[in-house]
Amino acid sequence: VLSIQVKCYHEIITIGYRVYHSYDLPWFRSLSWYFLLCVNYFFYGETVADYFVTFVQRREQLQFLIRYHRFISFALYLTGFCMFVLSLVKKHYRLQFYMFAWTHVTLLITVTQSHLVIQNLFEGMIWFLVPISSVICNDIAAYVFGFFFGRTPLIKLSPKKTWEGFIGGFFSTVVFGFIFSYFLAQHQYFVCPVEYNSETNRFVTECEPSELFQLKKYSMPPLFQAVLGWETVNMYPFQMHSIALSTFASLIGPFGGFFASGFKRAFKIKDFADTIPGHGGIMDRFDCQYLMATFVHVYITSFIRGPNPSKLLKQLLILQPEQQLSVYKTLKSHLIEKGVLQPSLR
Repeated sequence: VLSIQVKCYHEIITIGYRVYHSYDLPWFRSLSWYFLLCVNYFFYGETVADYFVTFVQRREQLQFLIRYHRFISFALYLTGFCMFVLSLVKKHYRLQFYMFAWTHVTLLITVTQSHLVIQNLFEGMIWFLVPISSVICNDIAAYVFGFFFGRTPLIKLSPKKTWEGFIGGFFSTVVFGFIFSYFLAQHQYFVCPVEYNSETNRFVTECEPSELFQLKKYSMPPLFQAVLGWETVNMYPFQMHSIALSTFASLIGPFGGFFASGFKRAFKIKDFADTIPGHGGIMDRFDCQYLMATFVHVYITSFIRGPNPSKLLKQLLILQPEQQLSVYKTLKSHLIEKGVLQPSLR
């Protein structure tokens, strides 16, 4: 994820240099990469503090970095901000502010959304593989249907895209996501959240699969019963969620590609780069993936993720003994009021 992010950032920033002829601006190429370093330091530090808390607690040097992580991140960014102001040159002010804004928008598009990709990975590989595969499937299916049946133009930004390809890609992607999810949901490696085991110093993907990944029996709608002759069907609940993911990948995801097409037309370029022969740059292949990753993260936080006792316990273990005792007494009083625990006899 980091490698793809850096390459995408490089491609977009290079377009800015070329379009605005800004190669001679003092310090600006260095500042662009400095800001990338700062933002990555912030996001990866947040991830380390969130998922590796037990590991961090064992190392004093890391405790300091985590405790003051946001202050250090802000200080690093502020240093870059001051360096930018000091680098301003008469007669180049407007150009320099153009590039300053270009850099920050590029950071928003690449770094922020790649961080969401990593968050999705920690929820389980299936939340990464199904969305990314759905986008790829939709891209291929839309091309195939458009090639053989395409007649009606879809959008002026991409003259070769057709309604026939768009609709064919939608149905193909939904079917693909539904079937692909069924096979992935059978394996713990894909469905279990990725957690760090401090005792073995390794990532683990072993768990008791949640209800999303346990086969259930569903009654078929009357129409399907008449057509297929099945009254019930066994499937994983996640397969229903895969329909939502596939629908987004095929109906909204392509707009990430349309946005990229408009961007390239605005600056009269064919591709972001020539990294992949016949395809263009890395950004040409991942224009829809970033939008998809954001949707998956929002979907998980809105409809899937619930309280995480394991994560909460790790946070409690960081507290001082007296703070832990206070939490224990408060929780005990609450459970007694709820009737879960019986008050202890004195």
